[in-house]
Amino acid sequence: MDPSPALSRRQLLAGAGAATLGLTTSALIGAPALAAPAGFPNYQYIGTPFVKANLRYNPTNELIFPCIRGMYDKISGARARYYLYYAPHDAPGGICLAYGNSLGGAFTEYEANPIIRNVWSPHYSVSHVSSPHIIWNSANRQFYLYFHGENTTTRMAWSTNGITFTYHGVVLHTGVIPGSTETSYARVFEHAVPGLGNRFVMLFMGVTSGSRKIFWGWSNDGKSWSYDPTPLVSPGPDDLTDLSGPHLLKRNNTSYVVYHGNSGDMYLTEVGNSFDREVHLGVFHAAMSGAPDSNRSAAPSFGTDGGVQYMFYEAGQRSSSTIAVARAL
Repeated sequence: MDPSPALSRRQLLAGAGAATLGLTTSALIGAPALAAPAGFPNYQYIGTPFVKANLRYNPTNELIFPCIRGMYDKISGARARYYLYYAPHDAPGGICLAYGNSLGGAFTEYEANPIIRNVWSPHYSVSHVSSPHIIWNSANRQFYLYFHGENTTTRMAWSTNGITFTYHGVVLHTGVIPGSTETSYARVFEHAVPGLGNRFVMLFMGVTSGSRKIFWGWSNDGKSWSYDPTPLVSPGPDDLTDLSGPHLLKRNNTSYVVYHGNSGDMYLTEVGNSFDREVHLGVFHAAMSGAPDSNRSAAPSFGTDGGVQYMFYEAGQRSSSTIAVARAL
């Protein structure tokens, strides 16, 4: 299913009136934590959810774009309290799953990874699939998994157990953002924008004029989408050239987007609840110079366990990245 044509939000609103976990002690060695803007906590690296070298499915020795989800309050018979989705990026990619009972503990690789491959007959055959993001739609008690492949196309599949999926179709492609060459790394959140009558918003990376920016779209059902062709967050005010891996955060009765920049750090911008602001607030999380960050931290996914906040993220340079975990101080 093709997404709806691009439509400016301004036009529409006007018309609408664990030592790896095996935790290692080196986890705590690095640059001093910078104060996070807007009252958000600082996050300190505590380890990795699994040992990458021990994974059964690891075709390219690089893993990206974690998405952590609690299962304990959604379905019965889950393998553990939390499911962690991640993927290689380089061909053939593949959407992968690990599971664990504590966000600060070890995760076990699902034995039949990848759960979604780069060939899904008769729906598509691409060089790779990657960047998984999963949501729970309580209205129909289904999980919606968004992923890209190729980088021009974001797709969605649905599931009732978070492991076996049925293909839905294309939900985003470069045709909806004029002049774009990539539309990928999408995350979806429940957030009603005043005046739109929507239930969900999508944040994603779009490449226009050779620069990576953050764009957004909205939907009532998570399947059919409309998109704003104007970037929501641009890199210039952060003295950057490229942004990606956006995540929506709420605090102080307003909305923010956290994302990573080509500097290697994560940044924060206030966009407001109507997604009509762009107030750049600086560095949200600084990458460590040592392993596993090696001067790059990206694509955060957040969760809370026992009242403690955690951030799963992509750590390291793209040719050798892994999944890491940080804990709020």
